[in-house]
Amino acid sequence: MSYRINTHVKPLIWIESVIEKFSHSRVEIMVKAKGQFKKQSVANNVEVRVPVPSDADSPKFKTSTGSAKYVPEKNLVVWTIKSFPGGKEFLMRAHFGLPSVENSELEGKPPITVKFEIPYFTVSGIQVRYMKIIEKSGYQALPWVRYITQSGDYQLRTNV
Repeated sequence: MSYRINTHVKPLIWIESVIEKFSHSRVEIMVKAKGQFKKQSVANNVEVRVPVPSDADSPKFKTSTGSAKYVPEKNLVVWTIKSFPGGKEFLMRAHFGLPSVENSELEGKPPITVKFEIPYFTVSGIQVRYMKIIEKSGYQALPWVRYITQSGDYQLRTNV
């Protein structure tokens, strides 16, 4: 069983970003991620994808947790956090050189995307209270429910 909710829900992982370009010579990116879910829960395999200029090079990263890598063919920084506890806040800083003296192409503002899973957690609080399994072959089935929240299509606008 799966379901969707159409009510407004605060983002489970809140992302704030500051992207600063310095006179076409370098760009610095700061991304802060905060878990806005119960402290008992943990988001797994969190992936924050941050767009960077197409002419960026010489990447340098600093993360408070997880690891960051530059994917030049997609013009992205991918920040990966294996285990993200609720209520915690983490930081990633990236520094890139911009070899082009003048960037003639007008680049858009692609969004930051986030992917994650939170097992044993439902945003809506929905619970299965009773389940009955009827098995005609006599097989002894054990009823159980696995709750898991997935990010779906989760995008945030950047300030640049």
